[in-house]
Amino acid sequence: MSERLTLPVLPLRDVVLFPGVSTPIGAGRPSTLRAIEAALKTDAHLIFAVSQRENADHVTPGVLYTTGTIAKISQIQRGLGGVQLLLHGEGRGTAVHYTETGGHLEAVVREVEDLPPINPDDPAFVALHREARERAAELGQKSGLPEEVVRQVLEGASQPGRLADLVAGYLEIRPAERQALLETLAVEDRLRRVLVHAQRQIGVLDAQEQIKSQVQEELGERQREMFLREQMKAIRKELGEEDEGSEVEELRKRFADLDLPEAAKKEVDRELERLERANRDSMEAQVIRTYLETMAELPWNKRAEESLDLKRAAEILEQDHHGLKDVKDQVLEFLAVRQLRQRAPRGDEGAGAGAGARGNEDDKQKKGSILLFVGPPGVGKTSIAKSIARAMGRPYVRISLGGARDEADVRGHRRTYVGAMPGRIVQGMKQAGAKNPVFLLDEVDKLGVSFQGDPAAALLEVLDPAQNDSFTDHYLGVPFDLSEVLFIATANFLQSIPGPLLDRLETVNFAGYT
Repeated sequence: MSERLTLPVLPLRDVVLFPGVSTPIGAGRPSTLRAIEAALKTDAHLIFAVSQRENADHVTPGVLYTTGTIAKISQIQRGLGGVQLLLHGEGRGTAVHYTETGGHLEAVVREVEDLPPINPDDPAFVALHREARERAAELGQKSGLPEEVVRQVLEGASQPGRLADLVAGYLEIRPAERQALLETLAVEDRLRRVLVHAQRQIGVLDAQEQIKSQVQEELGERQREMFLREQMKAIRKELGEEDEGSEVEELRKRFADLDLPEAAKKEVDRELERLERANRDSMEAQVIRTYLETMAELPWNKRAEESLDLKRAAEILEQDHHGLKDVKDQVLEFLAVRQLRQRAPRGDEGAGAGAGARGNEDDKQKKGSILLFVGPPGVGKTSIAKSIARAMGRPYVRISLGGARDEADVRGHRRTYVGAMPGRIVQGMKQAGAKNPVFLLDEVDKLGVSFQGDPAAALLEVLDPAQNDSFTDHYLGVPFDLSEVLFIATANFLQSIPGPLLDRLETVNFAGYT
């Protein structure tokens, strides 16, 4: 058609309106508002919607394309910042020329018709039309539209040219590419271009879905775990077993406050997961719970503040014991040497060792580091050990080894046994509540030997400064640091103590009754 119309101009930023498509538009510029008012004064409410070549606030004919869409204003909503329009594209139009009238632009527009294919029944064109329709339906569904809605919309565009405009109106492409589709009058050419863009967008959506699946797979395990935990809480609540879930969470919080070694942390996490999966009333859950509570009560990073003052130590020994002058002098000498070792720089000790002392530094550190009180019963061996703990400001703990015949008394039982429990060393550390107590090993001369092992051999690791920083109790199954413990042993007879064990001890003789 060659009919010419004089219409107000609606400049569009980054938007291209196609015939047969409805699009909401926001307008706020004064010249645009005047153009809208001019269109509303006519009976047809027609306006020429044309895109800008560049994003400019002041619109001149030079920044506008010549091909646009003759649109009808279907709805209008006024607000403080401007108006909201619903435009429906009626047909293509070409601006013959633009003029400025009454503070807005007007255009003399000539309507433009589509160029149909030479042979609409050509198999190639029919196949192109069918492929474009199928790809449009696929794109709509991949974009999240319901299948029924997509089918109804496509049924409303039976003509190839109308289908091309409909699909082009919803493609996510650059404004320049949309304008090129609007300016393409040949239906077959426009349909082919739309098919290429639709296929490309489907590929983008497929790649996006694949990336989303990969991300979901990476995050899925953690989200799935959280989801299952919430479900587990709900199930336990229904069964009246809420306390079990809160118990596990409480244990997690207790372990989070402890500075556990890496090996212990790994073992604790594994046992917590097993406890969550186990039935609350099962024997396995009871064993795991006891183990975790034992681990949580051990002093992994808690130390007692030591305050060793030799003058105060001498006063305490005098207050607690009458006589025993030789013993008290030997104990004070031991404490003085210990205090000097703590104050002396490591380099000075090494230099002294190289100057004239026999043996290497390790031998020096081991020699005389553990006291052995030897004497008959009732002469004050245990009470002297208590006074040493009070003088140093450390907690005091005592275990009796008299009659111990099983290595498990020292190292503990393996958790595979029913009624397994940690050894006496770990139990004593749990009782002390600190990493550096004064630990009394009473009656080491009465250790026995049986087919179940030699407890004296297990004590060698406990009392060896080179090994006891990673003492492994069979029950715990992870290393525990005993290097800061001050061990003191007592005995009635030296002859009953194995030679290798006696070599690690510094003997302090207590006089008898006569």
